[in-house]
Amino acid sequence: MSPSNRSRLPATLAMALLAVALAGCSGISNPFSSSEQPPPAPEVMQTMPSSIPPQDLVGRWGLAAYHKDEDRARTEAAAANQCRQPYIITAGPTGGVMMHLADQSTPTELRLKGAPGNKTFIGPAEDPPGGQQDREVVGFDGRVLALRWIDTEVQGRYGTMVYVRCGPEGQKPTKSKAGAKPRPKPKAAPKPVQPPIQRQ
Repeated sequence: MSPSNRSRLPATLAMALLAVALAGCSGISNPFSSSEQPPPAPEVMQTMPSSIPPQDLVGRWGLAAYHKDEDRARTEAAAANQCRQPYIITAGPTGGVMMHLADQSTPTELRLKGAPGNKTFIGPAEDPPGGQQDREVVGFDGRVLALRWIDTEVQGRYGTMVYVRCGPEGQKPTKSKAGAKPRPKPKAAPKPVQPPIQRQ
């Protein structure tokens, strides 16, 4: 190999390596480039009238929570037993309901917000349905209300909240034991008889 060819080899090798390096860099995006578009904002749900009137939630409720769906029936029974210390939902001053947000010690007025797909959310009025502070109504039959937190971190801590209405509306009828006879009512004591007046 001639000396001139030897001097060309390192230069050619250097050019080849430079080309490979530049080709590799072309696939890397520049974080400072103004030509890139920001990620699209999440779609905001349109607020619709709620299918549940706020007054349907006003009252005294037993409260419990579950993390696994198979625990829901047991949790309803546990919530019904909490009526000795009920969670009280009152009407808000501007048409909402007074309930607690996550990690807050005082109740806040919240709105029932309808959304497409017959969904209902409970949360601050200023947030669109499905906002991070909202809870989605996953079940409501007038007696039992189940709410799931939208924020996954809060849902992981608190679980799905189950409210069972206290009082006559929420009580299940008690069944008498099989074969048990009803106790007879005690008879009233007879009135004293006045002895006849004896004549002399």
